[in-house]
Amino acid sequence: MSGFAEFVSRFTARGAVLAGLVVLGSATGARAQSEAEIVRALMPLGPSRAISVFATSNSGEGDQSFMETLRNRTAFSASEREKIAAASADRPSIGLEIPFEYNSVKIGPKALPMVKSLGAALARPELRDSSFLIVGHTDAKGKDQVNLMLSERRAQAVKQYIVQNYGVADANLVAVGYGRTHLKDAANPLSSANRRVTAVNMSSAKSASR
Repeated sequence: MSGFAEFVSRFTARGAVLAGLVVLGSATGARAQSEAEIVRALMPLGPSRAISVFATSNSGEGDQSFMETLRNRTAFSASEREKIAAASADRPSIGLEIPFEYNSVKIGPKALPMVKSLGAALARPELRDSSFLIVGHTDAKGKDQVNLMLSERRAQAVKQYIVQNYGVADANLVAVGYGRTHLKDAANPLSSANRRVTAVNMSSAKSASR
């Protein structure tokens, strides 16, 4: 396999990881995870204490420097989003349903319970100093740029609610949008299951134990 083909294969697999973690869509048939379940799922791999800096990926210190530049940002280029997708592969994650209405960024009554559970979990001592990606997605209806902006705003809405109500450090949550580029249900591109947010723990157990 050529170097380029290998990169495409690896990036596609990593995109699949991003595609299914915290869902904003229909909550029909979903079971609400408890705060304790969220904590267990998002704990850094291996015995360690949490850290407040993003992890170095397998590619070395360059990725750590890149991830640090994402703090306090509200918009990202296409190439930066690709790097984020690559750096977030194989990190601890949790699948939650947090329903948004179509074309809306408001955290309404249906979405609030799961956002509260996530916020309470991220504020726990085990996780409060860790760093997380909050990643927004939309369905395939509408224009690409509109969907990209909507997904970014949804991720920001979840982030800001948690920061304002649970005391999680703003710099420890990075919100980024992917619009319609990583559909969860590609066979049904207009499905509400595609309107979601993913959460990924980017802390490094190895670095935390130093």
